[in-house]
Amino acid sequence: MLEDLEQSIGYVFKEKGLLRNALTHTSYAYENKIASNEKLEFLGDSILEFISSKYIYEKHPNLKEGEMTKVRAEVVCEDSLYEVAQKHNFSDFLLVGRSEAFCHGNEKPAILADSVEAVIAAIYFDGGLEKAEEFIINNLKEKIAISTKNVGMKDHKTVLQEKLQQHGDVIIKYEVIDTKGPDHDKTFFVKVECNGKSLATGSGKTKKSAEMNAAENALKVLE
Repeated sequence: MLEDLEQSIGYVFKEKGLLRNALTHTSYAYENKIASNEKLEFLGDSILEFISSKYIYEKHPNLKEGEMTKVRAEVVCEDSLYEVAQKHNFSDFLLVGRSEAFCHGNEKPAILADSVEAVIAAIYFDGGLEKAEEFIINNLKEKIAISTKNVGMKDHKTVLQEKLQQHGDVIIKYEVIDTKGPDHDKTFFVKVECNGKSLATGSGKTKKSAEMNAAENALKVLE
């Protein structure tokens, strides 16, 4: 069964135990008295940050230091890693304990994002830094390209905040009003308010993207 995941991620492990370890959540490890993926996740996080920083530095030499930092922060985040996990169906292979399985823990964005970091470290130990780099870049280069194009632009939430605060401080609130779909493919619906008055709603696959869409729609209404 792990062969399906290996085919999807484009890397075949010589030591299958490393991949199994990377997919072992703490809840399962505790119940079965085996090692969890926490230590691999710790190392994978550092490898991911280093490789993404190196790629941004080399491929986008015109970016300033602050811009490179912003691009990296947008790309190396839970939302991005969750999308990588979804792309390769990590939830089908993740080992979680009984309590986590009951509440579909194998489909939770945070747990899936952590498992991607753990797999990065597992690839590093099994095949070296070059193979880990291939996995990271293959999965994040499109996001990096998009982020670098938009790095000089203010996001919709920032623009909305500046517009609403032109004449003084206001209270801007984003609230999730509904969700639809299973945990692994959920859509969030968000409402944005200013001083208690509803401005617009928006939707997205993550809370962040739904908030951004709500802000975008609010700007259209205000125009």
